[in-house]
Amino acid sequence: MSWVHEAISSGLLFTLVFGMSATVEIEHLRTQIRNRKAILTGILVQFIILPFFGFIAVKALNMDSALGITLMVITSSPGGSYSNWWCSMFNADLALSVTMTAISTTVSTIMLPLNLALYARHIYEDDVVDNVDWASLFIALAIVISAIGVGLCCSAKIHSRWFNLLANKIGNLAGLSLIAFSIFVSHATNSHEKLWNHDWRFFVGVACPCVLGLATANIISTLNKLKKPERVTVSVESCYQNAGIATSVAINV
Repeated sequence: MSWVHEAISSGLLFTLVFGMSATVEIEHLRTQIRNRKAILTGILVQFIILPFFGFIAVKALNMDSALGITLMVITSSPGGSYSNWWCSMFNADLALSVTMTAISTTVSTIMLPLNLALYARHIYEDDVVDNVDWASLFIALAIVISAIGVGLCCSAKIHSRWFNLLANKIGNLAGLSLIAFSIFVSHATNSHEKLWNHDWRFFVGVACPCVLGLATANIISTLNKLKKPERVTVSVESCYQNAGIATSVAINV
C-alpha cells in the first residue's frame, strides 16, 4: 500500500501548494520578484547557513546514518509546502513566500544534492549516500514546482478575488489533511517506534538547526531593514523546510 500512501500524499501536497499559489495576485508576485534583499537572504540561510548547522548537529551528536542523513536532507531542502500556509496564517507576505518557495525549490535541484553529498561524505561511508532515493527526492521537487506554476497561471487567467479566497481555503484544508494523513501513516507504518522513545540527541539535533536558522534569518533580515511581514516570511521560509522530501528519502535510508 506504499504506492497508495505516496499517491495520496503527493495529491495533497500538490493541492496545498496550488491553493497557496493561486491565492497570490500576479501583480504582487511581480513586485516581490524584484525584492532582492529578501530573496537573497532566504537563499543564503537556506542553502549555506542551515545545511552547515545541520552538519554540525549531526557531527557533534554522533547521530546514526538514518537520522543523520534525514536531518541533513531537511536542512538542505527548500522552503516547505507548509511555509506558505504558515505565512498565510500569520498574515506575513504570502506573495513573497510563494516567490521564495518557487525560487528555492528550483535552486534546490542543484544545492540539495550538492550539500548532501558534501556533508554526508564527511561523516558516513560512501554507500550510505549512494543508497539515498534520489528519484523520490526529485519527484517531490517537481510536484512543488508544477503546483506553483499551475496555481499562478490560474490566478493570472481567472483574476478574481473570489477565486483567490476559495483557493486559500482549499490550500488550508489540504494542509490540515496532509498533516493528519502524515500522522496516520507514521503510526501505521512505525507503530513499534514511539516519538518519546528517542534519546535526548534526537530532540536536540532536530531543534538546534531550526532555532539557530530562525535566529540567523531574523538578524540578517533586520540588518537588511526588511519590513516586518517580510522578516516573518524570510524567517519561515528559511527554517521551515520541505519535510516531504526528507520523508521520501528516510524511507529508503
